[in-house]
Amino acid sequence: MNTIYSMRRRGSIMLETVLFMPILLLLLLGSIELARVTYTYFTLQKTLYAIARYVGTQRGVNFCDDTDATVALAKNYILTGTADGTGSPVVTNLTADQIQVRIERYSADAGSIGECDCASSGCDITNGGQSPDYIVVSIPDGYSIRLAIPQLPLDPILLRPHVRVPFQGT
Repeated sequence: MNTIYSMRRRGSIMLETVLFMPILLLLLLGSIELARVTYTYFTLQKTLYAIARYVGTQRGVNFCDDTDATVALAKNYILTGTADGTGSPVVTNLTADQIQVRIERYSADAGSIGECDCASSGCDITNGGQSPDYIVVSIPDGYSIRLAIPQLPLDPILLRPHVRVPFQGT
């Protein structure tokens, strides 16, 4: 009698394990993918911060010119480790074209921060304008990351990190 009970017990434990295993596997894969997305987001955040800090401390940067050499150098160097952008990227599929560098100024009248216009009365330093208060570096269209969970079709996640640092250049 004891032997039959023992065999039934082992069979029910095995059945419960087999039924519970897909749920555990899905939780494990989901946790791994969540960690990968989090790691990618913080890597992007750190990359954007490095670009903002570098550009924000340089002299003579023309933020009103999209092709400014200092901004292009910062993007390429931070993204690939080389000045011309030919090295292997730190973040896969992230290019310098995806990154936007903007300038902002604090308005005491409005009590808020807003984008600084590129005019001689604004933040165009090369034409006699005042220095901006902040440098904002972002990926406005987002960085797409696709989750890799088998048998579960998911849409890609768009990560849109941005960094605002005080401008300290001249």
